[in-house]
Amino acid sequence: MSDLETHYNNYDEDARLGHKHGQVEFLTTMRYIEKYLAEKPDAYVLEVGAGTGRYSRTIADMGYVVDAVELVPHNIDIFRSQMTPNQKIQVVQGNALDLNMHAENTFDITLLLGPMYHLYTEADKHKAISEALRVTKPGGVIFAAYIISDATILEDGFSRNYAWLHESFAEWKIDPDTIGEIISLENVFEFVRKADIDRLMNAFKAGGRAKYQMARLHYVATDMLSRFLRESLVNMSDEKFDMYLKYHFTLCERPDMVGMTHHSLDIFRKL
Repeated sequence: MSDLETHYNNYDEDARLGHKHGQVEFLTTMRYIEKYLAEKPDAYVLEVGAGTGRYSRTIADMGYVVDAVELVPHNIDIFRSQMTPNQKIQVVQGNALDLNMHAENTFDITLLLGPMYHLYTEADKHKAISEALRVTKPGGVIFAAYIISDATILEDGFSRNYAWLHESFAEWKIDPDTIGEIISLENVFEFVRKADIDRLMNAFKAGGRAKYQMARLHYVATDMLSRFLRESLVNMSDEKFDMYLKYHFTLCERPDMVGMTHHSLDIFRKL
C-alpha cells in the first residue's frame, strides 16, 4: 500500500488520459463500454479501482448510476472534488480483492480498469476476477485492463532511454541474455503478456475450476502504437487525429496486432 499510495499521491492520472496518446486509450475503452451500456439503458455500473474517477464521472454524465471503489485516499479526494450534483455516484474506499460491501449479482457492468496493474500473485489476480464476477449479474459484462510488458521495454527502454532500461534489468527481473518480459516495476506496476492473461482466465471458462464462469467477448489493444507516436499525435490536427482513431479502431482487436500495446482490455460476459 505504501509504494502504491506514494505513486498516486504524486501522479495525475486525469492528465495522463488527457494527452492525445492517453485519449486513444480512454476513447477506445469508452467505445466498448458504451457498446455494452447500450444493451441495458438502466445499467447499474461498478468501477473497482476507480482512481480519480475519469471513467465513473463520464458514465454518470451519460445518466447511469455508478458505484465506485478506490483504494487510495488521495485519489478519492480528487474524485469527490470533481463530482457534480447531477452525477449519481457513490464512492467508497475499498480493495478489489474484497468487495464484501456489494452483494452477489448486483451490477450489469463491472470495470476493473486499474487493479490488475498492481496485483503480483496469481492468487490475488484470481481473487480480483472472482470478486468482479461475483458482484456482476449473470449476463453482465466485466472489463479488466492490464499493462503489457513488451511495449514498455521497446518504448520506455530502447526508443526513449536505453540506459534507464539497462540499469533496470535487475530491478525488473529481466534476463539480460534473453531480454524477456518485465515482471514488476518499483512494487507498483505488474507487467504481463496476453499469454499470462489467457492462462489466468482459463480457470473461468465454462467448465473451468472457478466458481464463477465467463465467456470472452473482446480482447482489445487500447492504446497500441499511440505512445510510440506521441510526438506525431501531439502535432496532429483534429481532422488527422480523428482519422488516426478510425484506423486504430480497425486494428485494436486484430490478433496479429494486439501484442504491441502498452495497455490491453479483456472484456467478458458472466455466464
